[in-house]
Amino acid sequence: MQLVRGPQALAGTEHGSVLTIGAYDGLHLGHQALIARAGEEAVRRRQPALLLTFEPMPREFLSPKDPPARLTSLRERWRILAGSPLSHLWLLRFGEGLRNLSAGEFAELLVKAARARHVVVGHDFRFARHGEATAPVLAAAGERLGFAVEVLSPVMLDGERISSSGVRTALARGEFARARRWLGRAYSMRGRVIPGKRLGRELGFPTANLALARRRAPVAGIFAVWVRGVSPEPLAGVASLGTRPTIGGVEALLEAHLFDFSGDLYGREIEVEFVAKLREERCFETLEALVAQMRRDAEEARQILAGGAAAACE
Repeated sequence: MQLVRGPQALAGTEHGSVLTIGAYDGLHLGHQALIARAGEEAVRRRQPALLLTFEPMPREFLSPKDPPARLTSLRERWRILAGSPLSHLWLLRFGEGLRNLSAGEFAELLVKAARARHVVVGHDFRFARHGEATAPVLAAAGERLGFAVEVLSPVMLDGERISSSGVRTALARGEFARARRWLGRAYSMRGRVIPGKRLGRELGFPTANLALARRRAPVAGIFAVWVRGVSPEPLAGVASLGTRPTIGGVEALLEAHLFDFSGDLYGREIEVEFVAKLREERCFETLEALVAQMRRDAEEARQILAGGAAAACE
């Protein structure tokens, strides 16, 4: 799969392509159905399958002071899509220029850059200026420009429509089993370990730290976790995702303490899988009180993760 940034002509699409379009945050079962259908049509047509997505996500750009929680970073989406039938991940920067395209101009972009011949979208697809590029409007433009639009019905599970907002709600409530069913995999966060202040090491709980940068996480608190990317098998641990109020922190940080592990992980890419929420983050009056609670958290996490408890939580 190739990552292509910008509106330039995409190599390999000279004889047409099949596109699916959207924010695709979380890549849940509904998204997976769209990608699978695009892949099927691409095989039938003997054309490449493309996913067109955006950074930042449109809702992040439109509501910068109160953006939605981000389920997946671009790096995480790239990793998840590695085994998909897609040949290209086409990334456009979402800003005023893209936002203000008319429905016709947006349709023309799909043809000019990707030689679109078939476009697969969800039932709630909207794009372009004022959201005027609904599926029927895009289909009308496609008739003029030479591509068809296929609209998929929502994917239902447990009597509910699967959606990114539903996954966010489940994660915020600590309902990781529900989120796993909707995502088709356990919820996790991935990133490169960055240096910290080494306070955890001084307190007897060294941590692997992942920065969230501008990302607003869908979870917060203290968790039992599995950590991948350190050894052939996932390692059990306890993690904190928050601002660390006891030491005056202001920026959110994911800190994972790996049980029975000693080593330097700086620069290593790891994946932290959330299994169960232990408690909310809180401010302690002293570091001694914080350490005592950390010991209790670690023991609770060990008990949850021991004896196959992780599978039970999935």
